[in-house]
Order: sequence, then structure tokens, then C-alpha cells
Amino acid sequence: MEQQVTVSVKGILVAGVVLLALAAAFLVGRDGTTASAQAAPGDTVAAADDTTDDTGTDEPRTLTMRGEGEASVVPDQASFDVSVKVERDDLQTALDDSSAVLDRIFERLEGLDIARSDVETTGLQMTPVYDRVKGQPPVLRGYRVDQSVAVLVKRLGRTGQAITTTVAAGGNAVRVGDIQLRVGDPEAAMAKARAKAVEVATAKARQYAEATGQELGDVETLVEVGPEAYESQVQRSSGYRLTYAADALSSVPIRAGRSDLSVTVKVVWRLG
Repeated sequence: MEQQVTVSVKGILVAGVVLLALAAAFLVGRDGTTASAQAAPGDTVAAADDTTDDTGTDEPRTLTMRGEGEASVVPDQASFDVSVKVERDDLQTALDDSSAVLDRIFERLEGLDIARSDVETTGLQMTPVYDRVKGQPPVLRGYRVDQSVAVLVKRLGRTGQAITTTVAAGGNAVRVGDIQLRVGDPEAAMAKARAKAVEVATAKARQYAEATGQELGDVETLVEVGPEAYESQVQRSSGYRLTYAADALSSVPIRAGRSDLSVTVKVVWRLG
């Protein structure tokens, strides 16, 4: 009996040792698997960080500067409006007489090298005219026709002569007004102002770059932020109403002043 008990105790001890060994092996294997699983994501993140470092995440250093350029222009052209008003007993006669006055004006202007293509029709109105007496129905007296054109004079020096010629050709039926001085080629002046604006901006940018020990690289962007519309700088007269007799007119004085056009640009450079 005692031998059987002794043998059973030894068997139990052996079995316990075996179980402990199996448990230790299981735990070691489990820890190894967990460590391997945790290392894989860490390796991926590190690789991603290395890739990000290679490509670079910092934006390039830049320098932004503004420059303003100006150019002076002198108007070399002019324009004015012509209105012809004629009142007749019937509409057709009023139309014919009004057109005859305009044709006479066009012929005179052609003698000043103002082509008909430089004359643009801007309006035509036909209005019945009534005599009104209080307490009585209105009575049709006739029709008034009002035709208007805009005349472009491409040689400024002939503007005054063109105006007096127009009045002489049309007589009291003609009204002249809205005299404007113009520049025939404003883009040529604007090109000079733009070039000056870029030159000024570049000079300032180089000065700042040298002062900070930098090198001025390529231009990233260039934007024109001015000027105001050129039309706002067109010289406009107060408007003339010429109704004097033709022989009392010698010449209307037209003098052109100087206008300054300005352009502002914003330029962004990459710093080396």
C-alpha cells in the first residue's frame, strides 16, 4: 500500500512538471507572437516617416514685393457729339431735312480727313408736336426729328476746326457737346507703366534678399493689382452748346493736358 501511494505521488509530481513546462512554452510562444504583431505597425510608421522626410513637408521660402510704375500720356484724339433737331409739318419731310443736314456735315468733315467710318449714329427720335390751348383738345402741329451722332477726330489739332465746321454746316439746327479728349493707343503707355512696376518690385526684392543673406530665385507668381480703369482718367470738357452764327465762329480752342497712368504689381519670388 505504501509503495502504491509513493508511486502515485511521484506520478503527480511528474505530471505537474510536464504541465508547467507546457504552460511556460505556451506563454513564451504567446509573448513572441504579440511582440511580432506590435513591431510590424511600428516598422510601417517609421518607413512612412522616412518617406515624408525624403519628399519634404516644409513650404519653400518666398519673398513678396509690390511695385508701382507710372507713365505720362498726352491725349492725341478727341470726340464730340452732334445733335440735329428739325421740326416740319409732316414726318417724312422732317426726316429728309434732318438727314440732309447730317449729310452736309459729313461732307464738310471729310474735307478735314474725318472719314464717315469715324462718325457713329447714337440716336434717332421722332416726336409729334401739338399746340395745346386750355379747355380745347390738342391740335397736331407737326413732327420733330432728333438725330445724333458721335464724331471721332483722330488728329487732336483739328478738333476745334471740326466743331466750327459742323456748326457752320448745320446752322441753328445743330448742337455740339460732350467733347472728350482721348488717347489713341493707351496700351502703349500702359506697357511702359507695367515694365516700370516690375522693375521697381525687383529692385526692392533684391535689396531685401541681399540684406538678409538670401538669393533671389525664380518668380513664383506675378499679379497686376492696378490701375483704375483708364476711362476714369479721360479728360472731359463741361460740354459746349454752339448756336452762334457760323461767321461769328473762328475756332474753338482745344488744349490737351498731360495724364499720368499708374500700374501696381505684386510679385512673389522663391528664395534660394
